[in-house]
Parts: sequence; C-alpha cells; structure tokens
Amino acid sequence: MSNQPSETVLTVSGLGWKLQGQPILSDVEFSLAKGQMLGVIGPNGAGKSSLLRCLYRFIKPTSGEIHLFGQPISVLSAKAFAKQIAVVLQDTPHHFEMTTTQLVSLGLTPHKSAFEFTSAEDRDVVAQALVKVGLVDKANQAYESLSGGEKQRALIARAIVQRPQLLILDEPTNHLDIRYQIQTLELLHTLNITVITSIHDLNLASALCDELLLLDKGRCLAKGSPKAVLTEQRIAEVFDVCCEVRPHPQHGNPLISYFYGYDPRSITHQGIADGATDA
Repeated sequence: MSNQPSETVLTVSGLGWKLQGQPILSDVEFSLAKGQMLGVIGPNGAGKSSLLRCLYRFIKPTSGEIHLFGQPISVLSAKAFAKQIAVVLQDTPHHFEMTTTQLVSLGLTPHKSAFEFTSAEDRDVVAQALVKVGLVDKANQAYESLSGGEKQRALIARAIVQRPQLLILDEPTNHLDIRYQIQTLELLHTLNITVITSIHDLNLASALCDELLLLDKGRCLAKGSPKAVLTEQRIAEVFDVCCEVRPHPQHGNPLISYFYGYDPRSITHQGIADGATDA
C-alpha cells in the first residue's frame, strides 16, 4: 500500500456568508481528500445547506475562498464546473415527462457540444450507470412513477454519467425509509468518487462517512473521523440532548443511544441512570 498522501480535491478557507446582514456562515475552513466521503452534520439552522450551496455556486460567499484542485471555483465556466462537480439536491424534481433512462442521460450534457447526437458509447455509459444503481428494470419506466428511493438512485445515476471529480448531495436520505437511507449511502461508497453530503441521522453519518464536519450556528466546531467528532459532550452541547456513545458492534464507529424524559441542561452523564426515564 502506498504511503503517498491523497490528493486534495477541495479546500475551503475562511468561508463566510451573510443574508441581509446576518451571518449564516462564519470562518468555515476544511479540506477534502480524493476518494473521501465527508458528512456534514449539525442541528437545524446550523448552515449545512448554505455551505453546500456555496460549494456548488448557487450562492456567492460574502468572504473566503473555495478551491477545487487548487483553482478558485469562481473562475470556472459553467460547463467546466459541471464537468467536475455534480449535485444531487434534497428534493427530487417533479413533473418530468421522461423515462428513467432519459433522466439519467441528462448527465451527458456537460460533455456534449450543441446539436451533438448521443453516441453508442454514451448509451453504454448510461446503461452502466443504471446497472450500478440497480435500476435496469426501471430503465423505460416513467421517472415520475418511481418510488422515493428509486428516484434518488436515478439522480445519483445521472451524476455518475456526468463523471464528476466531486459529488455534492444535500440530505440525500431525507424522506426515505431506513432501508433506502442505508442503500443510498452504501451506494455512494461504491462509486469511487469524492463525496460531500449533509446528513441528518448521526448514526448513519458515523457508520458510512470517512470524516465528519460538524457545524453549529454557521461555524465549524469539529472535523475528523466519526470517533473524534461524535463525543457525548459535543453531542450534548450542540444538539442539546443526552446520550451514550459506544462502539458499534459491526464497524466500531460511534453508536449513539439517546436518553429520554429529562432536562439535558440539568443532568450530567454521571446522573443519567438516576435522572432519565426508560424509553
């Protein structure tokens, strides 16, 4: 195994964004190595979606810099940007009168010139993406008729076809049942693409992300392995809950068990057994 350091894909320095004069993001800094899956976590209103919107240029930061392979993303043309970064948003699009294959084929757009026809090679790329996400049997089915989990996988297939260096997802497991939540995040691990995704469920983030970035009130409080970030004290301080963190019996990363029926501000971890009500 090589000991060479991994190539840095994304570098964020001093990132800030204000909305009507109010700071939403403040001095956010982190980097992302090639092949890593970074989970962005934090309570509601922490700035997770705002951070991702800055990264995929939906909003322009008030301050700071974002570099992709050492180059400011602001200097990239729309087409050059789309060749390197693909985005899957939280809510799947509606009212698409097209088949699953047609939707996935939209990922070819950044690589095609105007009026250029789809080639046999292009069709093969689309077919392989459908195989990878397990939607071959839905290829000719209307996208609108797919289940929520299938729609999410179709959008990931579209991103695969786009052949990005970085894939950004905004809570891709939102509104999905637990089976599809696990399947979606496990699928991302098989793509051999650098991934940054916001995740609501801390246990899913712990199990399936290589590193975590914890935001609170628009600031980065911690970045590192799930074991380094997900401590009982930090979870209590940021999410205002009381919990126990222990190694998961399968993968060894933190498994978080929450306690119920108490005021988290008036109880210490030592007092859990006496002060908490059994769930």
